[in-house]
Amino acid sequence: MTKQVIIVDYGMGNLHSVRKAVAAAGGAPVVTGDAALVAAADKVILPGVGAFGDCMRNLEQSGLIPVLRDHIRQDKPFLGICLGMQVLFEESEESPGVPGLGILPGKVIRIPTRLKIPHMGWNGLQLKAPCPLLDGAGGRYVYFVHSYCCEPADKGLVTAVTGYGYPVVAAVQKGRVTGFQFHPEKSSAAGLEMLRKFIDL
Repeated sequence: MTKQVIIVDYGMGNLHSVRKAVAAAGGAPVVTGDAALVAAADKVILPGVGAFGDCMRNLEQSGLIPVLRDHIRQDKPFLGICLGMQVLFEESEESPGVPGLGILPGKVIRIPTRLKIPHMGWNGLQLKAPCPLLDGAGGRYVYFVHSYCCEPADKGLVTAVTGYGYPVVAAVQKGRVTGFQFHPEKSSAAGLEMLRKFIDL
């Protein structure tokens, strides 16, 4: 079984940290924005830091949108991290009028909380549904940095939540597509365990 993991480089995202974490978890990370390499990948990670609209524009300019949709359509393992999870949905309040990838039904909203935004720091996970990558992760603390959160139209997609004055969706899953609102690459041993499970899918 291949241990190679393609980490999509579209000009946004904490690529160095994700690459290091995937290597530490036993994978063979390849950071690339080459659509042909992404198309041939067995496993893909879409990281993301920044604005929803900028992300979708960069993906479009790189020719990666149809490639990512096709990867997911083929039921290959896919992990979206932070903004990489948010763009799986149809739209975001952050960038009105900019469509997301539309893989998952629902939208992205600004976190409706009186607490400080962005939500930044360690929070515990409350599991809501089985997810292979989160097996044994209930109660584990992971690292978040975000101002927006996902609101799936299908609540059955939610595999974990965390509390931040509001039940923030921390993880979603549909088939072999997984999204983490938190950063596993910054979440110490708990995050490495999740990445190891992704690599071993």
